[in-house]
Amino acid sequence: MKPYNKNLKQVSRDLRNNMTEAEKLLWSRLRNKQILGLQFYRQKPILNYIVDFYCPAANLVVECDGSQHYTDEGLEADRVRDEALAQLGLKVLRFYNGQVLGEIAGVEEAIYHYCFKESP
Repeated sequence: MKPYNKNLKQVSRDLRNNMTEAEKLLWSRLRNKQILGLQFYRQKPILNYIVDFYCPAANLVVECDGSQHYTDEGLEADRVRDEALAQLGLKVLRFYNGQVLGEIAGVEEAIYHYCFKESP
C-alpha cells in the first residue's frame, strides 16, 4: 500500500460523491476491471495528494484535468506532484476534460496500451 495522509480520507469520499462529468465517464470505462482485468480505484489518497484514478498493478495514476491545471500555478503544482508520485514508482497519465469527454475511445486506448506494457 502506498503511503497516504489519513486526513484526506473524508475529502476523497467527498470527491467520489461529486465527480466531474469527465471523471464519471472515465470511471465508467475503468471500473469493474474492464481494462485487462486490472483493478482501478477512484479518488485515492497517495502521499498528500488525492489522485483521480489509481491502478496498483500497473503503478499507474490517471488524471482528468480541468482548466485550472493549465495555469502557470497549476502546471507547476502538477509537476511537483507528478515528481513526488514518480518517486514512488508511479506513472501519471494526464488527460484534459475535453479530451475525455470528446475522445473517450482514444483515452481508453492510451490507458490500455500503457497497462498492457506494464502489467504482469
